[in-house]
Amino acid sequence: MKYRDFLQQLIYKIINPLVHGMIKVGITPNFITTTGLLLNMVAAAIFIYAGACCPGELSYVGWGGGIVLFAGLFDMMDGRVARVGNMSSTFGAFYDSVLDRYSELFTLLGISYYLLLNDYLCGSILTSVALIGSLMVSYVRARAEGLDLECKVGLMQRPERVVLAALGAIFTGVFQDVTAFDPMLILIVPMGIIALLANATAFYRIAHCHRLLNK
Repeated sequence: MKYRDFLQQLIYKIINPLVHGMIKVGITPNFITTTGLLLNMVAAAIFIYAGACCPGELSYVGWGGGIVLFAGLFDMMDGRVARVGNMSSTFGAFYDSVLDRYSELFTLLGISYYLLLNDYLCGSILTSVALIGSLMVSYVRARAEGLDLECKVGLMQRPERVVLAALGAIFTGVFQDVTAFDPMLILIVPMGIIALLANATAFYRIAHCHRLLNK
């Protein structure tokens, strides 16, 4: 999609100085990938802690979202460091893909658990459906590539899911004192959007592969 390419190139221009600095000091793509996973685990731990120990304190949700968004930069930098630093490898691509799945699952698990502990059962279920959709989007692509099919189609891919989840959490914390409506909706609505569009993307990819295989 053209807008994704435009945004990607814009972000690359912003992070390129940092990328070159990492290469100079010897930081490897796999180290960056691992750091991104650890940050997402920290975010998940914050969501769980907030739900278990600080119910109603939405600032923790905002901080968790900020960490998720920050960790998303590492997801971009590992690939960039690999390409610019000529450190690309088959294992590195495999490692990056696997840890990306772990990162997203930890994040959504933390949000789902937080919502459940705060008696937002429907929100927790929506987040669980979002988790399923996110996993299936990646799984369908992996199975397609195993059949030598190009399968990067669909609206709700990983960057969109990460940004939407992170911004939902951040603004939940920012507007924690709003009284016109329940600020938790700022988190739950994005989870519902991800649940709907991620699963729609997975089924769209299935249909895409069906068309390719029946040409």
